[in-house]
Amino acid sequence: MMQLACTLALLSFPAAAPAAFELASPTQTARVLVPASEPECVRLAAEDLVSDIRKITGQTPAIVRRGEDCGPACVVLASLDRPESAALLERFAPGFGEGLKGKWEAYRVENVGSRLIVAGSDERGTMFGLYAFIERYLGVDPMYFWASRPPERRATLAWDDVKLAADEPTFRFRGWFINDEDLLTEFRLDGGQRRLDYPYYHRVVSPSVSARVFEALLRLQYNVVIPASFVDIRNPAEARLIEDATRRGLFVTMHHVEPLGVSAFGFDNFWKDRGQSVPFAITQQRDKFLEVWREYAGRWAKFAPQVIWQLGLRGIADRPVWLADPGVPKSDEGRGNLISDAMATQWEIIRNADLRPEPLATTTLWMEGAALHAAGHLRFPPSVAVIFSDNSPGWELQSDFHTVAREPGRPYGIYYHHQLWGSGPHLVQGVSPQKTHEIFKLAIQRGSTHYAMLNVSNVREFVLGVDASARMLRDFPSFDPDRFLTQWCEARFGAQAKAAEAAYRKHFASFVADPATGKRALLDGECVHTGVRLAKTLAARLEKGGKPGGKSDGKTAGLLKRVQVQRAQVEQAGAEAESIAARLDGSSRALFESNYLAQHKIMLGLLRWVEHVAEASSALDAGDRPAVSRHVQALREPLALIDAGKSLASRGEFQDWYRGDRKMNLPQLSEWTAKLTVTAKKGDAHFRAKRPMAAPDELIWTPDDRHSLRSELLVGRIRHAGYLRPIR
Repeated sequence: MMQLACTLALLSFPAAAPAAFELASPTQTARVLVPASEPECVRLAAEDLVSDIRKITGQTPAIVRRGEDCGPACVVLASLDRPESAALLERFAPGFGEGLKGKWEAYRVENVGSRLIVAGSDERGTMFGLYAFIERYLGVDPMYFWASRPPERRATLAWDDVKLAADEPTFRFRGWFINDEDLLTEFRLDGGQRRLDYPYYHRVVSPSVSARVFEALLRLQYNVVIPASFVDIRNPAEARLIEDATRRGLFVTMHHVEPLGVSAFGFDNFWKDRGQSVPFAITQQRDKFLEVWREYAGRWAKFAPQVIWQLGLRGIADRPVWLADPGVPKSDEGRGNLISDAMATQWEIIRNADLRPEPLATTTLWMEGAALHAAGHLRFPPSVAVIFSDNSPGWELQSDFHTVAREPGRPYGIYYHHQLWGSGPHLVQGVSPQKTHEIFKLAIQRGSTHYAMLNVSNVREFVLGVDASARMLRDFPSFDPDRFLTQWCEARFGAQAKAAEAAYRKHFASFVADPATGKRALLDGECVHTGVRLAKTLAARLEKGGKPGGKSDGKTAGLLKRVQVQRAQVEQAGAEAESIAARLDGSSRALFESNYLAQHKIMLGLLRWVEHVAEASSALDAGDRPAVSRHVQALREPLALIDAGKSLASRGEFQDWYRGDRKMNLPQLSEWTAKLTVTAKKGDAHFRAKRPMAAPDELIWTPDDRHSLRSELLVGRIRHAGYLRPIR
């Protein structure tokens, strides 16, 4: 009887009311309406939505193009600058888009009855509204591919209330520069060949990889890309990068060594294809330059609605023009006039090739451009945006940003490095969200919000930084870098979020040598270049027998002290990393290991390698040959640590991630270790021949070697003779 009563009670209890908007469930799936008036990029964004729903629920919504095919449950995408879409939106939700008209990339997303309305002021506003919904309500990480973080499975996607909105962004143009992209170019090998008289970039990034780059850009609400270094639009494989980016709705622009899309390499190829060898020297070959500029401008202009032109005049491979052209004037004023005249000519070519009333164009003041600008030697065509640069890598803005008076009506922007090959960061992130926020706060204070270009290299190492930058560039007033890092870790590391956040904060702090002044410590690239230079010098000295007069330059002691301090900080930053990783699982562990632990091991290995080379050099200065040998042999341990870090970031579909490591070129450390080992042994043999007594058989002795000696007396004799010293 009691059982019957309970059953009746359950039957009489009202069932939970269905959610107002049901996107997908085991019993039904909403359709996605992309009106025929919408551009291809909006349809491609809708396909991303469909793909995400399929990954999460196993259901595949249909995309329809007509309002009458929408059905009762439907996602409606509409861009207000498309009259047909605007009319359809008014039919489905009268007055919904009133606050969006005429704005730049604004959006509003709400459920109206059983339909979800995604309305944008323009096509990018519509896409960004959709991606904001996907991230917020479906839980899809915009960097899911690069972070190895697929969305969690769910049976049902339904909500009573959906509400998202964004006004115009703080920075109008926000983009990535895919630069120093050595890992991307060889990650997958089906991208096609390039013709470059240069040690790098002999392959074009695979279409499947560049597609993930463009998708991540859009999901994070960036709108511009420089798709590669030294793009040559005459090569179909490289032109494909531009075509694919513009199909996705991105603006495309150019490396600052590619005015009108022409690099020195493209210039050389153009004339070689015509059977001519023409020096890259504008003072001698002005007509040749004009011909190439016109040819390339005509090709790029086919994408003109989404092209942001680059103006300028630089040399070969990101160097000043006067290093390639001996005819360039020797004075700064003369050089400034030459570059200014070239930009004026380029602007005329653009106005003839690009039919827009006001073509979009920038000039990026990098290296010598910043110096000439600060000295007042540059003139810019009207309406061309002037882009200031950081000092690379992302620590401060160059002096012209602070000193040059702004011209009324001229747009200004910032070129900023999350990554830089040379000094770094390249394989190990080094710039914190707090530092980036500090730089762009200055940009806002000086009205330089037209354009923000971020150098992101191979993307994957910088998933944290580019995520933070996306939020601050879109809505700077509401962005707090400390709150962002806390929330970023909470969303990814669950119960280990606090420990992970502390580790990230310590990691970024380890790159600050002096908190009082903000002076920077060594980055990964500086470790490699500094260590290799020192290794070369040490090897040369050892080959000469380490004779008096062959001492180091006297700077080694200072370097060693700095490295030891930073190495201790890095060790402290990663002290809990292994245990944090062990307490994580699934995609949380995969992300922490690839983005934090792998980079920690690589950086610590680099510092220890440099430290041992410096110790060996100092020991040679002191005439302590056994210590030289001990530190040379000790170089193998940091190499193993670096390899362990690379292994953590080379699993699954990223197993070939470091195949293209040609810029940092970590394998060269193994080569120099081998060379130092050989030269140290030769030096030891020479050294032993001159000693009154040599240690039996062994070159290197540590306290653990004592068991190999047959006599404690012999140990004492060896110690007295100076052979047995602890490894420092």
